[in-house]
Amino acid sequence: MDNQDQELTGRLEAAAGLLGKMLNCLEERLAAASALSGEVEKISATVEQSRREDELAGKLAAAELELAELKAAGTTAAPLNSLRKTVPAATTEMLAKHGIGEGPVDVRTLDAALSGLSLEQRIAVKTQLLRAGAIA
Repeated sequence: MDNQDQELTGRLEAAAGLLGKMLNCLEERLAAASALSGEVEKISATVEQSRREDELAGKLAAAELELAELKAAGTTAAPLNSLRKTVPAATTEMLAKHGIGEGPVDVRTLDAALSGLSLEQRIAVKTQLLRAGAIA
């Protein structure tokens, strides 16, 4: 029986060794499968701002400052354009022929008076009257 016990013990040791190897292989496959399964661990990175990005940020700040200055200057320049209160003589004569005189002009009356003109001419006359403040 000693011989059979030793043989059985040897076979059990060999089987245990094979089971250990099999377990290692399975762990390796599991690790490879989890890497390929799309699971992503936390990724952290730092972003370095390049010199070009710094230049662009500076240009943007300068452009925003210039835009703010232009807006501020535009609000003060608007009243200068509205100081002109004259209408060209040809426009005044044409309006007088249709019974439209000095003072604010009703838009419907103006449209009726300008019906004989082309679209571009009507727009020009209305723009002139608007600048002069004659349209009510």
